[in-house]
Amino acid sequence: MQESEPSGVGDVASPDTERRAALAAALAATGLRDGAAFRKVYQLTSAKLFGICLRICGERQAAEDVLQEVYLIIWRRAASFEPLRSSPITWLATIARNRAIDWRRANGHPLPPPPDAEPRAAVETADDAALADVAMIAREDAHHVHRCLATLDRGSRDAIRAAFLDGATYAELAERAGVPLATMKSRVRRGLLQLRKRMTDDL
Repeated sequence: MQESEPSGVGDVASPDTERRAALAAALAATGLRDGAAFRKVYQLTSAKLFGICLRICGERQAAEDVLQEVYLIIWRRAASFEPLRSSPITWLATIARNRAIDWRRANGHPLPPPPDAEPRAAVETADDAALADVAMIAREDAHHVHRCLATLDRGSRDAIRAAFLDGATYAELAERAGVPLATMKSRVRRGLLQLRKRMTDDL
């Protein structure tokens, strides 16, 4: 007598299902401050989220700046993701869309009309270097990061702490410090470069 085929044999999960499961798992691990999982989230979603930022911002440099803020938000809020309420990419896309809209409002740009489809530019990927410093900081021991932060000048140190710990945006930081937005962006970038060097030298 021929044995019946076990239930489920031949049922293969679709690539989309596997990708969604991998992203959900990476987000959950990111919520536990797993730096490797955070990099996985970036690898799986950067093209999509950059496309959203680019479509709404309309400027590549602005989109890259916003994307960096988006991943800082993701790093801080990953633990709040609830897979039963939304898909991971929907949750991430909402963060990207809201930050891009905030950027347009802060810079006095009217919101663009919703397109029928994302433009060709939306499939471009962001420069990995834009998040290199963020990824490095995310995977390092918190004590190590704070020790190296203490060696920076006060302006850069306070700005980086506010961005990572308080969830402040560039616009909010600029307003607090009473400096132009471009000056604050340069200050944070310079501080991240200095922090990266301190952390590397301290290894």
